[in-house]
Amino acid sequence: MPPVPSSPLAPLAALGPRLPSPLHEVEDERFARRGVRLLLKRDDLIHPELPGNKWRKLAPNLRAAADAGRRTLLTFGGAYSNHLRATAAAGRLLGFATVGVVRGEELADRPRNPSLARCAADGMRLLFVDRAEYRRKAEPAVVAALLERVGLDPGQVYVVPEGGSNALAARGCAELGRELRGAAGTVAVACGTGGTLAGLAAGLAPDPTAGPGPGTPGAGRTALGFPVLRGGFLDGEIRGLQRAAFAGPAGDWRLDERFHFGGFARVPPELDAFARDFEDRHGLAVERLYVAKMLYGVTTLAAEGAFPPGTAVAAVITGAPEPSTPEPSPQAPATPAPSMP
Repeated sequence: MPPVPSSPLAPLAALGPRLPSPLHEVEDERFARRGVRLLLKRDDLIHPELPGNKWRKLAPNLRAAADAGRRTLLTFGGAYSNHLRATAAAGRLLGFATVGVVRGEELADRPRNPSLARCAADGMRLLFVDRAEYRRKAEPAVVAALLERVGLDPGQVYVVPEGGSNALAARGCAELGRELRGAAGTVAVACGTGGTLAGLAAGLAPDPTAGPGPGTPGAGRTALGFPVLRGGFLDGEIRGLQRAAFAGPAGDWRLDERFHFGGFARVPPELDAFARDFEDRHGLAVERLYVAKMLYGVTTLAAEGAFPPGTAVAAVITGAPEPSTPEPSPQAPATPAPSMP
């Protein structure tokens, strides 16, 4: 990302993002015996504090905030939000003040978990709200009340939605798809708020001005999303993001809702065992809340014969394990996932 001399965010490029992120093929007999190649798209290596989709989604929003002269970021997330942590780190690195609105008023008087403690250490002001108010976080009146509560001038604040997912973020994530054009028939990614999948699908779509050439046919090039929350709400969210970012549907994408393991921050023993096995096989530290669920899902689909022989599947590694990752949960997932082969 080249610096813009007149922009207050020229230091963004100086942070040294590793773009395009590396793409590695790994040997995995669970895929090989189906005639399928497995590729790992290492977005976790883009930047140590703003990895993966967090860089791709935050960078355009940071530029927009700076261009508008707004030097305070207000955003939203749960107690284990990777997005809150990345926003706090961006504020520290680039000189923005940050405010994190945290779901769960009861958390205000509890000891900070490692994720929220890291946010606070990076200078983020944490504002805890009850779940009913949090559900209304997109309403202008609610945002105005939150700003008044912390004594902030709305004219100085740039609001970033939960997960960083908005039209700018989707356009930023389209570059991920462009980096993978022609490399794989299916690209798998974990989904929280849908912005990464919305952009990924658009970027995978062939450039209509490119003409024929290797990898340009659009047939079979699909973005496959694995929601990490239950509820079945992401389809509409992704469609809305694509309308806002690209003026309509963009690219070929679909969701597989089977692998949330009971909801966000749920890490039952079955999922943890799978992640440990994947780590042993490939020497990759597997983040549990997003990446493990995606890898479990894509491995199960391979066993089900969902990918045609002779094709490649790319799995986007959006982040590395963090100290905020909860211990494996003893309870079974609310919706049982298919058994691994």
